[in-house]
Amino acid sequence: MRSFARPSILMPLILTLLVMSGWYLLTPRAGTPKQTSTQPRSIESEPGTRPASASTAPSTLVGQAQTLSVPEQLPASLAGTSVPGGWDRVDSVGGLIPTPALRQLFEYYLSALGEESLEQLVARIEQTLLALQEPARTQALDTLRAYLDYKLAISDLEAGYGGGTELDAERMQQRMQEIQALRRTWLDSATADAFFAHDEAIDGFQIEKLRISRDPSLTDEQRRVALAQAEDALPEPLRQARRETRRFADYEQARQELADDPEALQNWRRQAFGIESAQRLQALEQEQANWRQRWQAYSTQRQSLLSAGLAGPELEQAIADLRDRHFTEVERVRAQALDSIR
Repeated sequence: MRSFARPSILMPLILTLLVMSGWYLLTPRAGTPKQTSTQPRSIESEPGTRPASASTAPSTLVGQAQTLSVPEQLPASLAGTSVPGGWDRVDSVGGLIPTPALRQLFEYYLSALGEESLEQLVARIEQTLLALQEPARTQALDTLRAYLDYKLAISDLEAGYGGGTELDAERMQQRMQEIQALRRTWLDSATADAFFAHDEAIDGFQIEKLRISRDPSLTDEQRRVALAQAEDALPEPLRQARRETRRFADYEQARQELADDPEALQNWRRQAFGIESAQRLQALEQEQANWRQRWQAYSTQRQSLLSAGLAGPELEQAIADLRDRHFTEVERVRAQALDSIR
């Protein structure tokens, strides 16, 4: 079974949402949320407080798992994937510890909205959370309720901005502040921080990057220094990810510039990645080049077979024999898959 991995995609502030059209169709709606609902509050000091629309919000779907018929088979988009792990952390007294993995669990199922109803997907999440012991179980279900209502509320906020992305830094800053306040309206601070710290760090960096890039008072050198300082303010995992992205972007450029000088390219690899990594990278590229060469030869001969007047089992056997001559057992599976889509 292939492992589930859904990359957190780096986007400049735009919050990754569900397919909201499906959300609106499948979720009972109330009127526009009160303006005060976007102001931060403490759930600990106001337990159970929610904006007036909560009575008809998607949180009401939690608790219906036992009354719904949920297919045993996962939705097609989730088939062959694994449920994200690490979401079931508890403290020394059995209380739930909010983590990014818990949000990933929610989004794992909710990403299949449209293939199944929202009710069914919420039931799937609820069934998974039942693996927890009390009090973590109740706390996780409460978090799910709050998160579902937050998803609906954030769609209203985004709609107020018209879905546009061409905003100046000041307007983007305002939207980010409103989104952060809304998160802490529906979720307690610890959960909001655990769920969104990564996103909010990226958002802040993107806003600062936009402000710097559009500041006419800065020289090119000042702009470079300011951008470097903004990047240094990111959490270390994000700084490392950006460094890796730049390094491989530089490598792609070096591959093009040094395509006719293998020795110079290998020296570049050693300096950029180290000796062992450079050797592995060179071996991988040689393997890929060898594959491309054999694939081209196979494709040419396959086309000749298709033009030779063969048909039915005779043609299929001839192509299978051709694959056997050009590819290993594992490669033959790949070649057959590529044949099926061309």
